[in-house]
Amino acid sequence: MVNFKIIIRTLGILLLIEGFSMAFALLVAYIYNETAAAAFLKSIIFCFATGGIAILFTRKASKNLGKREAFTIVTLVWVLFSAFGSLPYFFSHSLPDFTNAFFETMSGFTTTGSSVIDNVEEMPNSILLWRSLTHWLGGMGIIVLSLAILPIFGIGGMQLYAAEVPGPVPDKISPKIKHTAKTLWAIYVLFTLAETLLLWAGGMSFFDAINHSFATMATGGFSTKQASIAYWDSPFIQYVIVFFMFLAGTNFSLLYCALAGKFKRIIHDEEFKYYTLFIAGFTLFIFSGLISSTSLGIEKAFRNSLFQVVSIITTTGFATTDYLTWLPSLTVLLFALFFFGGSAGSTGGGLKIMRIVILLKNSYYELRRMIHPQAVIPVRFNNHSVDQKIVTNVLAFFIIYFLTFIVGVIAFTIFEPNLDTAMGAVATSLGNIGPGLGSVGPAETFSHIHPIGKWFLSLLMLLGRLEFFTVLVLFSPSFWKN
Repeated sequence: MVNFKIIIRTLGILLLIEGFSMAFALLVAYIYNETAAAAFLKSIIFCFATGGIAILFTRKASKNLGKREAFTIVTLVWVLFSAFGSLPYFFSHSLPDFTNAFFETMSGFTTTGSSVIDNVEEMPNSILLWRSLTHWLGGMGIIVLSLAILPIFGIGGMQLYAAEVPGPVPDKISPKIKHTAKTLWAIYVLFTLAETLLLWAGGMSFFDAINHSFATMATGGFSTKQASIAYWDSPFIQYVIVFFMFLAGTNFSLLYCALAGKFKRIIHDEEFKYYTLFIAGFTLFIFSGLISSTSLGIEKAFRNSLFQVVSIITTTGFATTDYLTWLPSLTVLLFALFFFGGSAGSTGGGLKIMRIVILLKNSYYELRRMIHPQAVIPVRFNNHSVDQKIVTNVLAFFIIYFLTFIVGVIAFTIFEPNLDTAMGAVATSLGNIGPGLGSVGPAETFSHIHPIGKWFLSLLMLLGRLEFFTVLVLFSPSFWKN
């Protein structure tokens, strides 16, 4: 039998965390004397009241979390956080209606970075900070954050971690899940602070620096400027952001190894090698294309190429230029990157480099098996044989991903008849990237999309962030049987 009380109690605790997070934006509203302070105060009261009631009426709930409860909590918390996180936009009238507010918030928590705001610079600073905070909380994962807190309430976290990080699961840093969560968050905070200081030293205001650091480390892409990173035509600022986007798209267990001085582990990590190789290869191709087709200097062409490749492959979505003005072949190359994603165990979305490598290897070995039908040729990754269950999981994920993309594009053309826009909007939502193609490119927003289309894209963002299985399993009748 499903333990609904523990589901409600856990969601109540998480709502208290969201309300506490809003307090930082409330403080900024008071510092800048903004009218949005009232909106944040009301939103915090709503979070605390709802969360408090949920905890109060589930005092005697069993503390045991099974798989059904874990998958339900992980799916519902993203919806619940987005619903309550929409309240500051709605109460402050920063956005015209709840649909736009929900889209912006879901885009924030899933670290997609697609926006409906056409006048970012006119938004209150407190709203901009909350917008960036939704990235930062969603980047490392709301559940991973809660793992360090839930044990205080007597709730275990391993099942939540398994549901939050489906597919090829990254290595745990510690046998204890609570210690793993704290270590991950310590690394996350450390790199966020480091980037903030570097951007501040490079000429950004401290407010802009902290907002862009939140967005970078979460691979989110929300900016405090309508022109995104193109607002700062500074090589230093752009290279700093490239470096931290690269780190954010790297498996965080490798970053832990780097901080611990275990560099051999990084050098021999196969996923990291391919991640770096893909970035270098795509950058070289696009750099060559820009040199031959534009009047940009060598350094500027290289910087634009590197920035956009790293931004898209890590699913951050920042922009230093409108890549839709490049040669069509270069735009197609960038669009191909929409289906890559960062490393497993990173804050990036998409298919993930590990899955792509396993898929390519399995295809290659399948050819060899056809030539040598009696030979046993297992797929190997990091010098270990990959369990056939993982290969099957990767193949299933790949099929579901692209079937969803195809069906999504067909469905979205009902709201947006332009095929380029439909393909870009669906691909960027599934991959949690941000900018797309057509009328939702890097120089545009999603404000003109039909309201039903925004709800549809919000669903795709959720599916992409939780990598399909976590959500889809809830609709399987066998999942709910004892």
